Amino acid sequence: MGIKEQSRDNVDRLIARGRQVLKIEAQAISGLIDKLGPGFYEAVMLLYQCQGKVVVTGLGKSGLICQKIAATLASTGTPAIFLHPVEGFHGDLGVLSRNDVMIALSNSGETEEVNRLLPIVKRMGVPLIVFTGKSGSTLARFGDVVLDTSVKEEACPMNLVPTASTTAALAVGDALAVTLLEKRGFKEEDFAMLHPGGALGRRLLYRVEDLMHTGGAVPLVSQGILIKEAIFEMTSKRFGVTGVLDDSGNLIGVITDGDLRRGLEMGGDLFSSRIEKIMTRNPKTIFRDNLAAKALQRLEQFSITSLFVVQKEDEKKVEGIIHIHDLLKAGIA
Repeated sequence: MGIKEQSRDNVDRLIARGRQVLKIEAQAISGLIDKLGPGFYEAVMLLYQCQGKVVVTGLGKSGLICQKIAATLASTGTPAIFLHPVEGFHGDLGVLSRNDVMIALSNSGETEEVNRLLPIVKRMGVPLIVFTGKSGSTLARFGDVVLDTSVKEEACPMNLVPTASTTAALAVGDALAVTLLEKRGFKEEDFAMLHPGGALGRRLLYRVEDLMHTGGAVPLVSQGILIKEAIFEMTSKRFGVTGVLDDSGNLIGVITDGDLRRGLEMGGDLFSSRIEKIMTRNPKTIFRDNLAAKALQRLEQFSITSLFVVQKEDEKKVEGIIHIHDLLKAGIA
C-alpha cells in the first residue's frame, strides 16, 4: 500500500518517530563530548605505544560495534582484531599477547562472557581500555582506562534495545581511531596502501610508469619530415597523436588529429608540407614517477587525450606516452 493510500496521520506519526530516534541518538553522541577527558588521552597513548595489536571484545550488539572499531583501527594504521568473548574463553584467547592492548565494550559492564576473560587478561599484564555506561561495574573496576559511554536513554520505546548506547560506543571508537591516526601522522598514501582495491588506492598508488606505453608503441617522428609520413605514424600507433623530435632526440612538438584538421582548413598541398607547418610546439608532458591522478588532471586541464612521458623538463627525452583511456581503464577517475 503506497503513501497515498495511507492516512495522513499514520504517515506523519511514523516519520515523526523516525526523527525522534535520530534526535535521541544525536543527543547521545553530543552528550559524550564533555565526558572526554584525561582518560581519553590515556587511551590514545596506550594504543599509540602498543607494541603488538589491539584486541577488541564485546558480545551481542556491542560485539558488532567492536568489529567496526577493530576494522577502523586496522584500516588507519593500528593493527587490530575482534575477539568473540565466548570463543576467547574456549581457546581463541591465544591471539592475545603481552604486547597487546585490549578494548572491552559492555554498556552494563556486567556481561558475563566478557567479564570471565578479565582475570586472565590482568594476569597477562595486558592493558585494558573499557567502554561502559556504568562506572561502578565489574568491567569498569578491571579497566586501566575507563571511557564513559553512558546515555540518557535508548531510542527503543521500552528503553531496552541497544540503540543510542551502541551508537555512542561507536562514536567514541571513531574518536579514538581518528585521534590516533593523526598522532601517528597517518596520510592519504598510507590509507591507500591499506586499501589498494578502492578508488582512493588506485588514485594514490598508480604512477604514470605503471600505465604508460613504451618502446616501439610510442608514436614519434623526426623534425623536417613530410606531414604524410607523420600521418602514417599516427595511424599505425593509434593514439591520435605523434611526438616530434629534434636532432638530439628531445621532444619539441606534437601533431594531433586537431592539428591535421586545422591544417586542412588552411588549404594548399598539406600532405607534401613539412610537419613544422602544423605541429604544436612546447607540448604538455609528465614524468614517469608522477601519480597517474596528476596525469589525468593535466589531461582534463588542457583538454587533451595524451601526454608524452619525459625524463627531464629541460631535455625532454621521451620515455613513453600515456592516454586518457589507460587512466580510465585503471579506474583513475
